[in-house]
Amino acid sequence: MDLVPALEEPLKKVLGPATAKVMAEHLGLQTVGDLLHHYPRRYEERGRLTHLADLPMDEHVTVVAQVADARLHTFASAKAPRGKGQRLEVTITDGSGRLQLVFFGAGVHKPHKELLPGTRAMFAGKVSVFNRRLQLAHPAYELLRGDAGETVETWAGALIPIYPATAKMESWKIGKALQTVLPSAQEALDPLPDPLRAGRGLVPLPEALLKIHRPHTRADIEDARARLKWDEAFVLQTALARRRHADALLPAVARRPKPDGLLTAFDARLPFTLTEGQRKVSEEIFTDLATEHPMHRLLQGEVGSGKTMVALRAMLAVVDAGGQAAMLAPTEVLAQQHHRSVTEMMGELAEGGMLGGAEDATKVVLLTGSMGAAARRHALLDLATGEAGIVIGTHALIEDKVQFHDLGLVVVDEQHRFGVEQRDALRGKGKQPPHLLVMTATPIPRTVAMTVFGDLETSVLDQLPAGRSPIASHVVPAADKPHFLARAWERVREEVANGHQAYVVCPRIGDEEDAPKGTAKTKSPEDEAEKRPPLAVLDIADHLAKGPLRGLRVEVLHGRMQPDDKDAVMRRFAAGEADVLVATTVIEVGVNVPNATAMVIMDADRFGVSQLHQLRGRVGRGSAPGLCLLVTEMPEASPARQRLNAVASTLDGFELSRIDLEQRREGDVLGQAQSGTRSSLRMLAVIDDEEIIAEAREEATRIVAADPELTDLPALRTALDALLDEEREQYLEKG
Repeated sequence: MDLVPALEEPLKKVLGPATAKVMAEHLGLQTVGDLLHHYPRRYEERGRLTHLADLPMDEHVTVVAQVADARLHTFASAKAPRGKGQRLEVTITDGSGRLQLVFFGAGVHKPHKELLPGTRAMFAGKVSVFNRRLQLAHPAYELLRGDAGETVETWAGALIPIYPATAKMESWKIGKALQTVLPSAQEALDPLPDPLRAGRGLVPLPEALLKIHRPHTRADIEDARARLKWDEAFVLQTALARRRHADALLPAVARRPKPDGLLTAFDARLPFTLTEGQRKVSEEIFTDLATEHPMHRLLQGEVGSGKTMVALRAMLAVVDAGGQAAMLAPTEVLAQQHHRSVTEMMGELAEGGMLGGAEDATKVVLLTGSMGAAARRHALLDLATGEAGIVIGTHALIEDKVQFHDLGLVVVDEQHRFGVEQRDALRGKGKQPPHLLVMTATPIPRTVAMTVFGDLETSVLDQLPAGRSPIASHVVPAADKPHFLARAWERVREEVANGHQAYVVCPRIGDEEDAPKGTAKTKSPEDEAEKRPPLAVLDIADHLAKGPLRGLRVEVLHGRMQPDDKDAVMRRFAAGEADVLVATTVIEVGVNVPNATAMVIMDADRFGVSQLHQLRGRVGRGSAPGLCLLVTEMPEASPARQRLNAVASTLDGFELSRIDLEQRREGDVLGQAQSGTRSSLRMLAVIDDEEIIAEAREEATRIVAADPELTDLPALRTALDALLDEEREQYLEKG
């Protein structure tokens, strides 16, 4: 939760305009309530030192350590040509590891006097690497004196809170500001109903706020955390429970397929049997479609588990029942691909109104932004008259001109690519709210699904259809072992020699403006790998065609090509007329070429875990085994390499999504789900706090069922208003 009315005092009034401005701009904190809910990241004990070996690269950190030695060097430079430049190097230690601090120029005098060997202090700055050693350049610091000065007063108690901070606002300054506003914590309104709080043995909110910011013991911190986690889980789950409650009251048209209609005819012509999972999930969907309230279902499944088949059967059921179905795809390449595969799977059943079309047939139309005017006019007419039962398209489906005869089902592919407004606009095209099926191939752990998509029922496809082959994945450390990269290109040639095809994926297209020329400083290999621009499709395609893959048919695919050109390239590749496709992530979702068996991902460390998993799912789609090579220049010990090793070690998307979440923290997941505003979760860790989330969901559902408007719980209502500022409120309503 965020603010409560008694805490709406602007920080400007309490802390002065200068401090308030920095807090607003750099930390997003506007009011006393915001600051009270800016919790410490961790705590240091006075006598203890931070473990320096675990510091994250390129992050702003605060450490407590002891000065081991300090040396002042003079040197010549452009500004001080006569050897008058000064550099102070201070080594700090935690007893086992060491970290170097560097100060230059006029900035050396104060630290030279204060940072004497044996001194303890808090240091804050950004961790970088210089000459393969960790360092902080020009860190801010606060001495930890043992005297009765201001420092001891500020850090009363043995535990020192370390806050999420920035270069402009160090942890100890945030601590001092909190000292000023902490008395207001007594006025915090408690959103948890008394019976719930007492029943679970949780401390009251004002006490939790005092204990989180000024703990005397580790037990204080545990009490406060337990309480504040419950607040977050409970308020969020109440918001979702109210949305589910409201949705259940909406009317929708029940859609039941005819006994011997289009769906039966389609099933009869399938050349294979559905998996047990596909059958079970289809039944769940058909049950939902047959009710008079809109279905809201999330279908998540591994790459290649056959989600499209399940979605198509749902669309056919709706067409059978006299309605229309729309499938929304995030890119033109994917919309065209879906349209092609749906019409191929349906055969004469997709030729409604045409010569040779089957008796029960319907029309399947494609609608994208780049279609010619005549084709577009035809498609729009087919939708308005009801001639077309199924439409597959991109954002073009959402435009005002698009009218449906009777929209009964909306299928959204790759939900995370669509804004809420877009989904809402499409749903608004039904005479009554249509049923909604959301698909994603990024498997989401159950708790995340409950927290982010808590208003959707969830179906999971975790079985791969028969005939899908395993994919072997390996990390190729190009900087440490260049011969591994040479071997990777040999493997690609071997796959092509065996009659197969390969993808090479790059993070960038390569026709962008050149980056401004930087100054040529010597940098460590880590810096070089991190700072150079990501490898580009056009450069790599050119290099491969002239070098390691000379003689093979190499084609290029990226998002800035003309739609017709993109489609032509994909058709040639699918038809086996190209050996190697060098592409950006436009191939990430839905592209299906069973003959493609190898994939080389360049600069793999620049992609997220779920994105790598998605990309890898493009190979091994036929009977031959797949191979995925993750090329990186990052050093062995780096977090980026650990992430790639995790991807190489498992094909289980659910396992990978857990790893991804643990590394990124769920702020990203929730931030995205809550319309990009700051994540409401400060204390709750979605993966670790599974039980709290599940229990909070039960409590919230029970309370909302008894009192949907929360009339008897004004403090909970206030907390909801704070969580759901206007933007999020609309987000939740549109869902």
